[in-house]
Amino acid sequence: MKTLRYVVCDVFTDRPLAGNQLAVFTDAQGLGDELMQALAREMSFSESVFVGRPEQGGHAKLRIFTPVREVPFAGHPVLGTAFVVGGPITVDVVRLETGMGVVPVQLTREGGRVTFGWMQQPLPKVSAFERVEELLAALGVRESKSPVETYDNGIAHTYVELGSREEVAALQPDFPRLATLPTLGVSAFAGSGDEYKTRMFAPAGGVNEDPATGSAAGPLALHLARHGRTMFGDEIRIEQGAELGRPSQLHARVTGMRDRVDSVEVGGAAVVVARGEFRI
Repeated sequence: MKTLRYVVCDVFTDRPLAGNQLAVFTDAQGLGDELMQALAREMSFSESVFVGRPEQGGHAKLRIFTPVREVPFAGHPVLGTAFVVGGPITVDVVRLETGMGVVPVQLTREGGRVTFGWMQQPLPKVSAFERVEELLAALGVRESKSPVETYDNGIAHTYVELGSREEVAALQPDFPRLATLPTLGVSAFAGSGDEYKTRMFAPAGGVNEDPATGSAAGPLALHLARHGRTMFGDEIRIEQGAELGRPSQLHARVTGMRDRVDSVEVGGAAVVVARGEFRI
């Protein structure tokens, strides 16, 4: 019988029982794909992380699973794992190996405790979304206030801008219909200046709605900057998860210009709320 220890974090929040839940299996070296997928399904969080020995000079190698599939990168799993891995070691930057390469996370500490992290995300590939009318119909809306585009940083997110926060809150998507579209995540957003509200739906990934989506926050900042809504270098704050009873706050910023993006960063807090073990 093998004992598999895990930590549960709430990510993109500084208080327990909010934000996005994450299970981090701290010693997953040698586990098979089927067992990791079964454990992620058992946890039934948006994602679970399996930590192994580094192979590319980082501090740890991550495998990230939704309840139904493995993904090469995701935001709240990387940030939450940085808190878990970085907590007991005295470094300012934790380097985590993902399917999209090594992701550095800059940590802020208070009294030795990690309180905030900024991750430098993979640069997304941008493309126009071709089935716009189907997407809008699945969301139950008539139009998007900005171009409907897909940003792929390991997870493909497609963005639809609505006219107000109230419209975002009122969405009742057709999840089976959304799951047939050629994108893993659909992010609906509204806001202005540096304050935005989002909801992210990913039924094709086994998650109808996500309470905090780090992999979508960075591309949202890029989408806004590319279309002149913000300036490159501006930091935006994103609220998500209220409709699920798990309020979250994400921070994002991009540097560069429309045709040459230098960096995409997403920041937030996380708290450890539970520890446990499986005996397999």
